[in-house]
Parts: sequence; structure tokens; C-alpha cells
Amino acid sequence: MKTTKTIPTFKDANEERFFWESHDATEYFDMTKSRAARFPNLKKTTRSISIRLPVDMIDALKVKANSMDVPYQSLIKMMLNEGLRA
Repeated sequence: MKTTKTIPTFKDANEERFFWESHDATEYFDMTKSRAARFPNLKKTTRSISIRLPVDMIDALKVKANSMDVPYQSLIKMMLNEGLRA
């Protein structure tokens, strides 16, 4: 087992930030004890796009989305995701 250095006490966040900018964190943490973490509540970064669709297609999407009780833009994302996985 590797000996780790003691993390100093910091006066504020700036002091801590400057410290970690110039020090290797692996010298302060025993990486053999690390484990994978899951963050299920994190939202993926999104980006707005513009796409032109025929009015009748949008109307059909809205009707289908309404029958599923989801917003139509969410339905579009679900359909795109299914298409990408296929």
C-alpha cells in the first residue's frame, strides 16, 4: 500500500484551487481504494437545434405525444434515440 501525503487545511476555495493546480492528487489519495461512481441525476448537456418539418408531421407528433402524455419534443428525442440504437 502506497503512503499518501496529508492534505493541508485551506483558508478558502482560492487557496485550495491554487494548491491543486500545482500538486498531483494521486500523491494525496490512495487510488487502490477508488471505485467507480454513478451520478444518475446528472442531466446531459443539451444543445438547441433548428429543424424544418412538414406541418402535418408536427401535428401528428403532437397528437401521438398527447396520447402518451409526454411533450412532443420529448417524443421526438425518444424516437431519435430509438433510431440511433437500431
